[in-house]
Amino acid sequence: MMRKAKIIRKTKETDINFEIDLDKTGETKVSTSIPFLDHMLELLSTHGLMKLVVKGKGDTQIDDHHLVEDLGICLGQAVGKALGKKTGINRYGSACVPMDECLCRVDLDISGRPYLIYNVKYARRKIGGFDPALIKEFFKAFTDHSGVTLHINLLYGSNSHHIIEAIFKSFARALKCAVSLNENIRGVLSTKGKL
Repeated sequence: MMRKAKIIRKTKETDINFEIDLDKTGETKVSTSIPFLDHMLELLSTHGLMKLVVKGKGDTQIDDHHLVEDLGICLGQAVGKALGKKTGINRYGSACVPMDECLCRVDLDISGRPYLIYNVKYARRKIGGFDPALIKEFFKAFTDHSGVTLHINLLYGSNSHHIIEAIFKSFARALKCAVSLNENIRGVLSTKGKL
């Protein structure tokens, strides 16, 4: 079963080609014109043991918001498409990851019901030129377009860069757990018989 997808999103504000392979590692290439987000997507690929090929640009001369949000949309659509009917997946995933002084926990359910809980506060407004507030927008777009229930809880931390790294690493590990195939699961893991 090939669990991969390609999403092309072109609007008046952004132009994105987004590819994911849930079962292949390596060969990740990310170029979004937002270096900090490139780094986070590379972390997602590495710690989630999945291949990403992402090329994107947008009206970043105005603000990074449109491109960050649309990349979240593309990730959500790509994960949803790659999973297909969600047959045989674990469905749930959790991970708690330290990053120096930070500790972040992510729990998710590939339920078909989009929902985001985001309990994160940042000590500073910018990381280089990047606004940390956009990370919530990224994950909101992801949940809305993947049908995933996602809880991101920063337990503690003070360095904004470390906080966001801990978020992406724990999200990657939780997502990998949830999308992994389990030979003991026939159909989908739900008493309803459908996700």
